[in-house]
Amino acid sequence: MEPDSHDGAPHYWENNGFEIPKEISPASEEAARAEAARIEPILKRLWKAKAWDAERVRAELLKLGYRDEGPDREDGRGTLFVRAHDLDSNPGAGVALNVGRDACVTAFLQSTNYQVKVNGRFLETGCFEPRGGH
Repeated sequence: MEPDSHDGAPHYWENNGFEIPKEISPASEEAARAEAARIEPILKRLWKAKAWDAERVRAELLKLGYRDEGPDREDGRGTLFVRAHDLDSNPGAGVALNVGRDACVTAFLQSTNYQVKVNGRFLETGCFEPRGGH
């Protein structure tokens, strides 16, 4: 049985490691929490207005001064990615903001709800949470 392998399944961490965000430094976490606090009221306003399409979400968040997609600057801070999603016929947008070299603000906005959280980067998908495995 592997330590910390939930139900003791062999190779749990090997098979599911892509879903586990990397550690973040306390300074990066603090900076990411400050950015999440700036993003949350905008997503809340858009959700109440039923405006959850990716282009509208991107336009509103870019007003906060973030860089729109592309490679990270040297410090990695402030690069915004917004993607449309249609999960189970629930339209919306996924948001990822690089903060520092190791932290992210990950969010989504859809017809049923919205969420903003802080986490480390994922091995294969950067700030976006992975959708599935192998």
